[in-house]
Amino acid sequence: MENLLAAWQEFVRGKKSKADVQEFDLRLMDNIFLLNSDLKSKIYKHGGYQAFNISDPKPRHIHKASVRDRLLHHALYRKLYPFFDKTFVADSFSCRLDKGTHKALNRFREFAYQASHNHTKTCWVLKCDIRKFFASIDHEVLKGILADYIPDTDIRVLLSEVIDSFSTTGGKGLPLGNLTSQLFCNICMNEFDQFVKHRLKAKNYIRYADDFIIMSSDKSWLISILPEVQGYLSERLKLALHPKKIFIKTLASGIDWLGWIHFPNHRVLRTVTKRRMLKRLKEYPTEESKQSYLGLLKHGCTHHLSQIIINSCQ
Repeated sequence: MENLLAAWQEFVRGKKSKADVQEFDLRLMDNIFLLNSDLKSKIYKHGGYQAFNISDPKPRHIHKASVRDRLLHHALYRKLYPFFDKTFVADSFSCRLDKGTHKALNRFREFAYQASHNHTKTCWVLKCDIRKFFASIDHEVLKGILADYIPDTDIRVLLSEVIDSFSTTGGKGLPLGNLTSQLFCNICMNEFDQFVKHRLKAKNYIRYADDFIIMSSDKSWLISILPEVQGYLSERLKLALHPKKIFIKTLASGIDWLGWIHFPNHRVLRTVTKRRMLKRLKEYPTEESKQSYLGLLKHGCTHHLSQIIINSCQ
């Protein structure tokens, strides 16, 4: 009960105007007591999903669970995240406290110095991402990984109920709308992180969600490990690299990663990101939007663009 009540306080932030949340809140204690009772009696069943599309900026298919089920996701997340986060490698940056894109960008710059021996050698970058990442997570593989960490059968059965509540095809896929999905993906990909760090001995490796980079001054080594990377993903995790998004390039030629084009001594904003930013600012020319974008632009060489944004709101 204590965990469910705490989870509700976290879940409801910013959602109090939503009709489904208000309806659940009308009989809040009854609803929480019933959910707690179902969990204790081991008869909890996950409900269905409401599907809708968003542009973020790419089109994404979101599946939204009921308030009751989303409350459970928060309660699970509150207990699972602190444990699993300690098992993750330091250079995984997506959906983690005290991580995020800005720290990933700084780590990229730090690794670029290391791999290039302070820019005295050519820095080669292997860049890849997973094909249809969320839709391709294999339920049995994920449940097997969870079983390695969680001895309690009741917890594993409950997690299986959440995992199996959604699938795209043949026991695969996690819904983009679930809080637990982000954590499950990191738990799954942590197996790969450990392989790259400890088996391949890749020092300069960074992952953000399904997008990862390995840097080295030795191009032939990067070429040699690519089949091992593909083999591990396929055999252990039943995942595949996106064939059109595998690159081995020099840092000097410009590496497109996390919305920025990276060079040895600076980074510039990706053109499509720049256009989208200016378009949104034209549609919503608020001071809050302007300050948000100016905060983002501090992380690269963007003096000209910053001036355009400052002048656009005057």
